[in-house]
Amino acid sequence: MSINKTKTNEFFYELPEELIAQKPLKERDKSRLLILDKTSGETKHTNFYKIKDFLREGDCLVINDTKVLPARLFGRKRNTGALIEFLLLKRIDKNTWETMVKPGKKAKPGTEIIFKENILEGKIIESLEGGTRLIEFNYKGVFEEILDELGEMPLPPYIHEKLQNKNRYQTVYAKQEGSAAAPTAGLHFNEELLRELEKKGIVIARITLHVGLGTFRPVKDEYIEEHKMHSEYFEISKDTVDKINKAKKDNNRIIAVGTTTTRTLETVGQLFGEIKEYKGWTDIFIYPGYEFRIIDALITNFHLPESTLIMLVSAFAGKNNTMKAYKEAVDLEYRFFSFGDAMFIK
Repeated sequence: MSINKTKTNEFFYELPEELIAQKPLKERDKSRLLILDKTSGETKHTNFYKIKDFLREGDCLVINDTKVLPARLFGRKRNTGALIEFLLLKRIDKNTWETMVKPGKKAKPGTEIIFKENILEGKIIESLEGGTRLIEFNYKGVFEEILDELGEMPLPPYIHEKLQNKNRYQTVYAKQEGSAAAPTAGLHFNEELLRELEKKGIVIARITLHVGLGTFRPVKDEYIEEHKMHSEYFEISKDTVDKINKAKKDNNRIIAVGTTTTRTLETVGQLFGEIKEYKGWTDIFIYPGYEFRIIDALITNFHLPESTLIMLVSAFAGKNNTMKAYKEAVDLEYRFFSFGDAMFIK
């Protein structure tokens, strides 16, 4: 890592608000795709369903199979009836969650909340550093089923339109429940495209990283090195380890689908120098100067200015290449952020 500090505003770019995608396209794989060669900086433009033309037999495509919880809940204070919004971030134990609360001043420890009388109720038990709260739930039945009935998808704050179909904020391969946000690079794949890739001899491996909302927060510090990353839980199975190690042995590429997959693989790469079966927490912050150990290519969306995600992409593709590609995407009116278009960096 360079000892010279990097200013956060070096990762700022101008984005007209109308380019922020408010809803998903009718067909997942019809989004646009910008191909960026990280060595030459050259770009090409195509559609996502043509990604198969840029992948080779033996490539190992690593996907994040986390599933988004309908984690936005609306409740009322028992004593006043005041409306409060909760966003479940992290399960602490069976009945206790760390949450973001709006408005926070109405959620002091001891506050009792009714979400649905005699079905789901809760009590604030602690205020945490950073403004989050611990809430202990009381409920009748299965918590996940109640959440599915009462909860809404925790769409990012830049999306103002209501999502008509909850499944469109899930990848088609979502399996392990626990995320507060979708691993959005994976939203472009449908079952047919995945079948075509496997038919071509591309190996698909799964990891799980439960995405926290800290992913989307802009970096507030003047210098990126001063930013403290949030922590997220991940798992890598033996099956995935075997697939990645075989691809590496055969000199085939490891292609990460999304920054969440990248952070998972690189965390384990940092710990052991190679991929191993592992589960734990990561707060890895990847920014220019980082030396990648595992991934060879990256499929990703277009990210917020001054976010840790655009910094990760800049670390992989080079900052100048990244900022130039983003400017090109803005000029060509690509769709940005969660429901937006994609980039393949090779």
